[in-house]
Amino acid sequence: MKRIVTFGEIMLRLAPRGYERFLQSPSFEATFGGAEANVAVSLANFGMSSSFVTKIPENPIGRAALDELKKFGVGVDFAAFGGERLGIYYMEKGAGPRPSLCVYDRKNSAISQAAPGDFDWPAIFRGAAAFHFTGITPALSKNCAALCLEAVKAAKKAGVLVFCDLNFRQKLWTKAQAKKTMTELCRYVDVCVLNESDAADVFGIKAARSNIKEGKLCAQGYQEVAAALFKNFPFKAVAISQRESYSASFNGWSGLYFERPAQGKKAAAGKKGLAGQKSAGGLAAPKMFASKKYELPIVDRVGGGDAFAAGIIYGALNKLGGQRTIDFAAASGALQQTIEGDFNRVSVAEVERLAGGDSSGRVLR
Repeated sequence: MKRIVTFGEIMLRLAPRGYERFLQSPSFEATFGGAEANVAVSLANFGMSSSFVTKIPENPIGRAALDELKKFGVGVDFAAFGGERLGIYYMEKGAGPRPSLCVYDRKNSAISQAAPGDFDWPAIFRGAAAFHFTGITPALSKNCAALCLEAVKAAKKAGVLVFCDLNFRQKLWTKAQAKKTMTELCRYVDVCVLNESDAADVFGIKAARSNIKEGKLCAQGYQEVAAALFKNFPFKAVAISQRESYSASFNGWSGLYFERPAQGKKAAAGKKGLAGQKSAGGLAAPKMFASKKYELPIVDRVGGGDAFAAGIIYGALNKLGGQRTIDFAAASGALQQTIEGDFNRVSVAEVERLAGGDSSGRVLR
């Protein structure tokens, strides 16, 4: 089985117990997480061969992070060592009207100081089927942005399918910085994954008839977003996770999947599309596949989008087709949000059971 390579930062996650506030009691639960590492773990649990590329300090905490990934069967042979520290993030889980709170302590982390030459991309991509990165990694430093560009170019040269989750993080960079960097990187991307607000935050492409703060999303508006993305980038497919946030404790969750339309027909978006853009330059309206919507009591929402992205990669590499791919991805993301911690710990059979309609939650015995 060919490998899926992911590249990014793994961090130490420190979280108060349950729904306590920071230092309400003098202890934290210590685990590990990070977007690309989360995807690698999901894919390994799905029976895929995955590897995670990063740079970590040569100390017991860095080694513990890699050991945790190896427990799930994630390959870490191409990890580089160096730098002084592993990034940390503090996670306070919200409840009801109180939102979750994430505090980063990752400045000058080992991966942010990685440099060209730390990674042998031709060797890393030898025998690989896919490469996945997110918009978080290039936001960490100029070096990381340069490394992402180096990686996507090497992946395309090796004939590797490139997946990117836009994953905009306002605490890491500005919208203008994100647009400039991600516009260049996305020229090499085959499948773009994003959430309900990423296209607006990164590219200024807003979904009509949707209000994210009120938890109201319109599928047709996102079809127009996909049309604009296909116009501007060579994406073969676009996948959008849809979160309707009623409160920190209860969300609507679903997904949309769009395939690149054929040339020749006018886009259904009309003469004038989103963010003042014209219709999608001779492209027909992209075909849309929609998952069912899950009404989720949230246990831990962190990592839900990563599990969704892993489901998209799984569906694409296993040639499930648009509908089965988005059904699998949405179910994967839904299940992750019922589990404590960043890592998705479910199997293909569990995802398929939920995607197939069994959401009763009855005891299996």
